[in-house]
Amino acid sequence: MQKVSFFRSIHVKLVLIYLLLIIIALQIIGIYFSNKLEDSLKSNFEDSILQRIDLIQYSIREELMKERDETTPTLEQSLVIALREFATGDINEIRVIDNRNRVLATSDSENQSIIGQRSNDDIVKKVISSETYQEEIALDAETNTRVWVIATPILSMVGPNSEVIGAIYIESNIEKVYDQMDDINRIFAVGTAISLVITVVLGILIARTITRPIMDMRKQAQAMSRGNFSRKVRVYGNDEIGQLAIAFNHLTNRLQEAQSSTEAERRKLASVLANMTDGVIATDRKGKIILINDPALSLLNVTREETLNRPIASVLGIEENYSFEDLIHMKEPLNLNFSTEEAPFILRANFSVIQKETGFVNGLITVLHDITEQEKIEMERREFVANVSHELRTPLTTMRSYLEALADGAWRDENIAPHFLNVAQTETERMIRLVNDLLNLSKMDSRDYKLNKEVVEFNSFFHRIIDRFEMSKSQNVKFIRYIPETPYFVEIDTDKLTQVIDNIISNAIKYSPDGGNIRFGFTVQGNMLKVMISDDGMGIPKENLGKIFDRFYRVDKARSRAMGGTGLGLAIAKEMIKAHNGTIWAESEEGVGTTIFFTLPYEIDGAGDWE
Repeated sequence: MQKVSFFRSIHVKLVLIYLLLIIIALQIIGIYFSNKLEDSLKSNFEDSILQRIDLIQYSIREELMKERDETTPTLEQSLVIALREFATGDINEIRVIDNRNRVLATSDSENQSIIGQRSNDDIVKKVISSETYQEEIALDAETNTRVWVIATPILSMVGPNSEVIGAIYIESNIEKVYDQMDDINRIFAVGTAISLVITVVLGILIARTITRPIMDMRKQAQAMSRGNFSRKVRVYGNDEIGQLAIAFNHLTNRLQEAQSSTEAERRKLASVLANMTDGVIATDRKGKIILINDPALSLLNVTREETLNRPIASVLGIEENYSFEDLIHMKEPLNLNFSTEEAPFILRANFSVIQKETGFVNGLITVLHDITEQEKIEMERREFVANVSHELRTPLTTMRSYLEALADGAWRDENIAPHFLNVAQTETERMIRLVNDLLNLSKMDSRDYKLNKEVVEFNSFFHRIIDRFEMSKSQNVKFIRYIPETPYFVEIDTDKLTQVIDNIISNAIKYSPDGGNIRFGFTVQGNMLKVMISDDGMGIPKENLGKIFDRFYRVDKARSRAMGGTGLGLAIAKEMIKAHNGTIWAESEEGVGTTIFFTLPYEIDGAGDWE
């Protein structure tokens, strides 16, 4: 999990939010307090000045209206004395101006030169002309401070018939009010800074009470993502976060149980899939492969990288005939034929849909089973039944025809009857041979037979069989022997092996032309005797050579049946040689001849010491 940067952490965010709230609150309080305090100070300042203006106005009017003689002070002197009495504290200067804008007196001792001069102040002119009170905030050019300028008319009397006899000009030091506000604002700013520092400290402490359990839960979530469910979140209280921590620990326990159960099921599934002989393929809801076991890879002869995330129809090689939707609705198994000219290979695919409770298709499970041997056995069974039926039907049909002829009166004919009976007897013997061969094969297939083995010298044993055929042969063929003089002993069932060699020699004589040669011999290869019987017959095509040991197989069916064969001789020979721990095979060239080989374990002498 990615580490959270400092400025993005919830701890910092909580402190910043807490701090911003405090700042906003303090600013609102400060602005409101400053405005109200400034208004209050200005109002108090102005009230104090205005209260003195009434006294000053009364005193000045009395001095202006007073009659003077030689014993009384002059007007200028009286006005100066009166102005100096009031020009204290917050009042910087008081001027008295007559109705002709001439300055009569000033309280500023350093500004006495303006007495007797005309006043150039616009506010004074407005007061005299309008006979109303005027005020303004001005900037003192010398001290660069703010002053409150007040001008009020002096009336000759109180009443509607009064006349303006002059004006009073007052400059008050209102800068002190602003200085007081600045001092108060500085004090407030310092207090705000101190409160913010305390707020930050308290915010950090308070935020830690919230973020600490959240950080613990974050660490636990990281540990859970790595598969560690043993760690628990510490519960710091019984508030909402504490209850969240308890719920988180409970969730951890449930996840641990679920993970253990899932892991156990996963191991079981992996073990089942790994040890199955059948192939299993799972897809997602789009038909792309998400799981495939090793047997499926082996059956399809592909790698895991070649199959994952590929459409299942493409992997199975059926995309031209079936879509994923067709496979979802397929109820019957589907046979997949991967046979080649060299070997058959057939798979049976069974499809099962993965569905949620709502019926939504979530994927497809495909089970592959190799039915090559099953199909081969089934095909051989069908072929076997057909061959047996055909082999039995032919002599039975012949016998029925001849017996029906005898029943119709042919038995009275001394020339025809013996021939008909001979044919029926020949066909009967043929069926008996066929049934006996079938019984032998059946015993071999069921392994319900025993070999009566005895140690014999194979040289003389082989000679005796060849001599028997050489004495009774009906064709003009020559027997050539390549049998060594050194005696070799084999442990065999003489009856069964005699039957094998009889079948091979009978076929060699049967398919050899007049004047042909049949060669017999054996050689030693390791601890095995390699026996050879070769003829100069018609030969067997290469494409049929591997099938001559199959049951009822004939290269030339018409000629074989005409010669009385059942098609089981070499099949019986193969089973009997196999029972003697040997192998049998054929080599042939069409038009040249055929050679049958088989091997037998041998002993160097009669004592039974193996070479």
